Amino acid sequence: MQISDQIIYKNKQLIAFNKPGGIPVQPDKTGDKSLTDLAGIYAKIPVFATHRIDRPASGIVLFAKNKKSLALLSEQFKNRSISKTYLAVVKKLPTPSASELVHHVYVQGNNKAVALDEPGKRTKEARLSYRLLASSDNYHLLEVKLFTGRQHQIRVQLAAIGSPIKGDVKYGARRGNKDRSIQLHSWKMAFNHPVTNERVELQASVPEGGVWEAFREVTE
Repeated sequence: MQISDQIIYKNKQLIAFNKPGGIPVQPDKTGDKSLTDLAGIYAKIPVFATHRIDRPASGIVLFAKNKKSLALLSEQFKNRSISKTYLAVVKKLPTPSASELVHHVYVQGNNKAVALDEPGKRTKEARLSYRLLASSDNYHLLEVKLFTGRQHQIRVQLAAIGSPIKGDVKYGARRGNKDRSIQLHSWKMAFNHPVTNERVELQASVPEGGVWEAFREVTE
């Protein structure tokens, strides 16, 4: 992978990449090269991830090139003025085909999230909306909008309603993908530029090949 080919946005303050599935955003216990490592090598300065997406997921990851920009973007994440839209491919179509989900989630010691219908001592509220965008012979493409940012949120909430993401054996999919990716893609992001305050809208193309090809036309 050429990291320069994955750039979708850059200026003096920020740089954004379309992360392939399987690469960690930040260094982890595997010791594999992370997107943060690769981005820093490309930019020739330290860069700071403003958010994370799960290692097996793909799509937009936004980095700040200085701590001031990082702080300003972190504040936008905190007050939820940044909008994030994902794409998820599922085998079972949820009923109804568009809805808002509210669960109460916590993370177990095995780094697996659990979604409950009622709040508990360790839970945090998780809220998202989804709608059906398209269907193929075997799969369904959902557009998912996040209103909170919990660990593995989309994965565990869709699994909780019986529609685990394709390839996500951790949350109930029958089969994994050979490259250990899952069909969850960080598709769109909108935020205010930390210097100009202008609204910036980013979009990342879905990965090439596989089941994504059946939905490419509706995602471009």
